Amino acid sequence: MRLALRHVFVLVVCAFALFPIVFVVSAAINPLGTLASTDLLPDGASLANFADLFGSDVYPFGRWFLNSVFIALTASFAGLLLSMSAAYAFSRMRFRGRRVGLLALLLIQMFPQFLAIVTIFIIFTKVTELYPAFGFDTSWGLVLLYLGAALGVNTWLMKGFLDTVPKELDEAATVDGATHAQIFWRVIMPLVTPILAVTAMLAFIGIMSEFIIASVFLRDPASKTLAVGMYGMIAGDQRNANFGMFAAATLLTAIPTVGVFLWLQKYIVSGLTSGAVKG
Repeated sequence: MRLALRHVFVLVVCAFALFPIVFVVSAAINPLGTLASTDLLPDGASLANFADLFGSDVYPFGRWFLNSVFIALTASFAGLLLSMSAAYAFSRMRFRGRRVGLLALLLIQMFPQFLAIVTIFIIFTKVTELYPAFGFDTSWGLVLLYLGAALGVNTWLMKGFLDTVPKELDEAATVDGATHAQIFWRVIMPLVTPILAVTAMLAFIGIMSEFIIASVFLRDPASKTLAVGMYGMIAGDQRNANFGMFAAATLLTAIPTVGVFLWLQKYIVSGLTSGAVKG
């Protein structure tokens, strides 16, 4: 009896978790493409919504997709490199202002990011006039914004992991004549693969789904990201008419995130199972 109840509980949990996915898939393959006509088992399922999504002149989904992937990959990689360098300095070096710098990073992260939207808008209004390549409606400008937003929390996360790496490894490499750069790249980096993979994955997912700053920063339809562009598909009176295309876009948006997760998963597992010394 107890085993049967456990099985029932597991089935209920699985149904609860799978229902939103099944609903979105059903809406994506529903040829009517409206919210009112969405059923779990649509009649005459087809890929018309996907064709309409890529063939639409009003909603350049392909451009949004490329913008989001480019911005997420670039900002994640650059932020990972900067955060790791800062975390290595805070963890391994002793210098004036170290404690104040760590506290400043922590305090800044306590304030919500959207509080700085007005300031960011004013700053980039001037940046757009002086350096248009990094101003409004540009991918590089949005990358710079995301770098500053994630630097603090990523630095703290990596510093805590670096503190667990024995400093004797650094000392042994120093005795062998290694420089700080060689220690960083050849000794430390291979040992912190798990935290690098986790941080990169979290940064990529966060940037792909970020909406508030991107909606203020990106105004040109061709420069929008997926979050901003897809919101416009169902905003106002368009919610019912474009729901099928929106569901199809949602499924396609999940592909980069799932791909990054599957790619980084092996580094997380291998990093956790391998030690500093191999036989």
